Amino acid sequence: MKTTTYSFSPAQLNKALFWLVLFHISVIAASNYLVQFPFTVTLPNGYEVHSTWGAFSFPFIFLATDLTVRIFGKPLARKIIFWVMLPALLLSYVLSVLFHDGAWTGWTALSEFNLFVFRIALASFTAYAVGQLLDIAVFDRLRRLQTWWVAPAASTVVGNGADTLLFFAVAFHGGSDAFMAANWGHIAWVDYVFKLVIGTALFLPAYGVLLNLLTRKLTELPPVPVREM
Repeated sequence: MKTTTYSFSPAQLNKALFWLVLFHISVIAASNYLVQFPFTVTLPNGYEVHSTWGAFSFPFIFLATDLTVRIFGKPLARKIIFWVMLPALLLSYVLSVLFHDGAWTGWTALSEFNLFVFRIALASFTAYAVGQLLDIAVFDRLRRLQTWWVAPAASTVVGNGADTLLFFAVAFHGGSDAFMAANWGHIAWVDYVFKLVIGTALFLPAYGVLLNLLTRKLTELPPVPVREM
């Protein structure tokens, strides 16, 4: 797949920035809520595999980031991270307090500081920043290769690895949730494997399809006017 350079007006870039920031914040908040719900899969040999439902939602972030770097470039992708981090931290904390373990706790729950939920939000803040910056760096370095899938595949492996390890370590190591404190390393590894499987089986093909669709759509954009000096 040939690398194409697009020109966008400031209005087009601001519009893309707004919707991508909103998308990132929504996925982060949803994933931080879903990570409160672990599940166990018992394999035929009796071995139990532990993970959380957040493993199925967060890979959307990396799909969006890779498409952003490919189409709009690295500067816009980094700007998204800057605008997302603090709002996502606040929204994640509020939603997780109000809907702790899936149950509505009432507005009064916000009057008391919840260390467990704050650790999850802080872990998401740290993991998101590091994981996304690594994803952008790897993808940007490889995106000019002729083989289109190398860049998103490599960035997914590196970015998801850093994100998953940092998130579970900061959120659950030595925490008050006995199950998560005892099993966070196992759950982090399984979560990472799930993300790689999901990314390879679903999001990598989706990346190729969306890139083709967006490329055709963007080629139909009117040229950006150039102001004469």
